[in-house]
Amino acid sequence: MTTILCVRKGNEVVMAGDGQATLGEAVIFKSKSVKVRRIGNGKIIAGFAGAAADGITLIERLEAKLEKHANQLKRAAVELAKDWRMDKYLRQLQAFMIVADKETSLVISGTGEVMEPDDGIIGIGSGGNYAMAAAKALYEIPNLTLQEIAERAMKIAGDIDIYTNHNVVVEKISND
Repeated sequence: MTTILCVRKGNEVVMAGDGQATLGEAVIFKSKSVKVRRIGNGKIIAGFAGAAADGITLIERLEAKLEKHANQLKRAAVELAKDWRMDKYLRQLQAFMIVADKETSLVISGTGEVMEPDDGIIGIGSGGNYAMAAAKALYEIPNLTLQEIAERAMKIAGDIDIYTNHNVVVEKISND
């Protein structure tokens, strides 16, 4: 597993993911795995937790849906979730995804869920709940940027969860 965290405030969103890859109980890579990336002509951030090949497959499928639906993230996410749930091949994929653009943050799962958080904070993966709880606490501290919140929350998750490390990739979308 891994940890992916998404934090949003207004039209600014930051997504962070650790770089550890495991195979069963063994750590394969400590820092080389990239599970957060830009898609949709750089206007959307996608992160996955779970099997790497499955996560990459889902990101590729989402990109195809984005092209088909003119980069409408919600529509593409719903179409992907429907396919994921109904397609015999896709049903076997073991991953969760977070996707975000400047307006929306969503969790997509293989059981057909497409969920948008009320407070703009989402965590998935083995350390997702730790990172999400830390981000919720840090969110209230004045003068912290979203990137600082995400980085500190990921550090906390990495301190607690054995499948999460401190080698974090951060992507940001803002109005700047």
